[in-house]
Amino acid sequence: MAVLSPTRGDAATRRTPGDARAPSPGRRFGARMQRPGLWFVLPAAALLVVFFAYPLAVSLMQSFFRTEGGVSTFVGIDQYTRMLRDPLVAKSLGNALLILVVQVPLMIALAVGLAYLLNQSWLRFRSGFRLITFLPAITTLVAYSVVFRVIMTTDGGLLNQALSLFGVGPIDWLNNEFWARVAVIASITWRWTGYNMVIILAGLQAIPPELYEAARIDGAGRWQTFWHVVVPQLRPVLIFTSVTSTIGALQLFDENFILTGGGPNNATLTPVLYLYKIGFQQFDFGYASAIAWMLVLLTAIIAIVQFRIMREKP
Repeated sequence: MAVLSPTRGDAATRRTPGDARAPSPGRRFGARMQRPGLWFVLPAAALLVVFFAYPLAVSLMQSFFRTEGGVSTFVGIDQYTRMLRDPLVAKSLGNALLILVVQVPLMIALAVGLAYLLNQSWLRFRSGFRLITFLPAITTLVAYSVVFRVIMTTDGGLLNQALSLFGVGPIDWLNNEFWARVAVIASITWRWTGYNMVIILAGLQAIPPELYEAARIDGAGRWQTFWHVVVPQLRPVLIFTSVTSTIGALQLFDENFILTGGGPNNATLTPVLYLYKIGFQQFDFGYASAIAWMLVLLTAIIAIVQFRIMREKP
């Protein structure tokens, strides 16, 4: 019987696996763009590039230029070496680190204490107390800073009037270096304690009740239960609140700008406030960009160190 040989058309249509060629890059990109998810992501990605990635790249490039008389000149790292000789940069960093060392631990401790108290089943009107504690977090930064400025006015301020009832003389809250720092720290603590309290409260409610029962069976008291059960379980939450509070302390601007303007004698000057004065009052945008990138690097280093320290198990 004769065997029919395949025609040229059949040979062309039949390919072995080794003969299969991968689609071209253009066809692969076109196939990917057919996926509906990419079209949903595209507007957000475009906004991210336009309003975040592009300004970041421009500010980094601008930090290597100096503009005088409308002419930009490439100066390399001169803007960064200038920061090493600028006493106000060191002063602003010292003020920010002081707020970081004093205010952040105080605020986190208050937030943990309030969250632990408001999580107790025996406390009545817990929802109302939680709402009252969280209310400062939803007030605008400018509004509450103006209110604090009015309260802490030396002559006729509400706080000095209240202190006079106890025989305490008027305190110059906003024009004395020490008390100005106290005023800034107090205002920040009032504003953000409730915000961190809600996050820590969510962490408390995620702790399994069996751990409390096991501690009670082992004879642990309230303090032992809190220290050996609650705190270890809250470690991820405490890391998150500590890192975000650290970033907030280093980026502090509104409170200092409205309450004290960075004074007196630059006692409350922060890096972001100094950056604002350099960029938008002196119009030295190259130097302001260099300060901004120095602050980004410093914030990242402190956050990484803080994360590693708190992540280690005792």
